Amino acid sequence: MYLWPKKSKVMIKTVIFDMDGVIVDTEPVHKYAYDQHFKELNINVSAEMYATFTGNSTRNVFQKLKDKFGLDQDVEDLILRKRHLFNEAFDTKPDLELIEGVLTLIQELHKNGMQLILASSASNSTINRVFNRFNLNQYFTHKISGEDFPKSKPHPAIFLHAASLSVAPKSQCVVIEDSTNGIEASKAADIFCIGYNSENSKHQDLSKADYVIQDFGEINFDKLQKLIS
Repeated sequence: MYLWPKKSKVMIKTVIFDMDGVIVDTEPVHKYAYDQHFKELNINVSAEMYATFTGNSTRNVFQKLKDKFGLDQDVEDLILRKRHLFNEAFDTKPDLELIEGVLTLIQELHKNGMQLILASSASNSTINRVFNRFNLNQYFTHKISGEDFPKSKPHPAIFLHAASLSVAPKSQCVVIEDSTNGIEASKAADIFCIGYNSENSKHQDLSKADYVIQDFGEINFDKLQKLIS
């Protein structure tokens, strides 16, 4: 009698984290900096338009604003001004904290030998500020910024690059995202995506995620291994 070979179980080796809204809630700081800058530029950006910026790099945001409002300033100058406003607010905001439960998850995954990679649309300077403030560098093998790619999420470039840095093939990678653009980018890269339905995910569509959580207590090392078979 012929015995069919047992299907081998896929083991998750790499978790690719978004940052804003997943690791830390810098969105209020970004919103404050953008609002200050919009006032300086004398432009009216609606809440609906602002929501579409989630998951985009600052460069792509200002390119869109420049095109829509006919701004005279160079995109690079706009980026530098917004970054200055953000850094001022970031350094003076004492209540900036990590998302509840995410540090426990990061530490547990790291303890179990899982590779952690950051793939964020934030600038390198913002990523480094967050990672230095919360001492996160020790857990991640790579930090990737969206400013290093010509196209932002939902384009899959940043996640394809992250997967290329993984110790395992894409089939053994998982992305954790909280934005429509981020989830679409993950799926376009053909990587399993966990959607985090946070309080900060307003106006975001998580329906394309493979699995959705409401808080980080719902997943750990063992549960991640059961998500993909």
